[in-house]
Amino acid sequence: MKVSRDVAQENYARVVDTAAGLLRRRGYDGIGVSDLMKAAGLTHGGFYNNFASKDDLIVKATQHALKATQGSLTDAQAQASEATFQTLIEHYVSGRHCEAPEIGCILPLLASDAARRDDPALRAVFSEAIEAYCRHLDAIAPTRPEGVPLRAPEAILAEMVGAVVLARAMGAAGGADTLLGAVVRDLTTPPRVDLPT
Repeated sequence: MKVSRDVAQENYARVVDTAAGLLRRRGYDGIGVSDLMKAAGLTHGGFYNNFASKDDLIVKATQHALKATQGSLTDAQAQASEATFQTLIEHYVSGRHCEAPEIGCILPLLASDAARRDDPALRAVFSEAIEAYCRHLDAIAPTRPEGVPLRAPEAILAEMVGAVVLARAMGAAGGADTLLGAVVRDLTTPPRVDLPT
């Protein structure tokens, strides 16, 4: 039986959303088409009506997950009265983010998986996301009086993502909070600038 265009769009969105959640929990190699469709409450046959391949779905689910993270960061910043850069750092480099990978940023979760896959389309999605993060950080990060950034946005992002990866590996009992706190302080405390005498 043929479904309406609205139902088809709803089914497509449900599969992409379900896949994004499963990718966060299991990684790129941890989901199969049958399990995915079952989790989405749909039949296996409907998969190929919407996606050219599993790799096609992975790219679309990755894009979906990255957009969700960007929305979460934007919301957190919008709710803050000031200190936009500090708000972003404290939201991202946090125990709450580390403890909820299923709703967190996929850069700390899946970037190393993506690097192992021979998929130019997936790498392009990660490259675009990293560039977008860096543009945003460049726009809000503190600068020197002459307008020069205190830190390169690429370095800020690498420290943010690396902190989450390491803190998750350590766990709360292993000192993750200490590591996260050190990174937040490092990123939000302006470096000392020695003025010429």
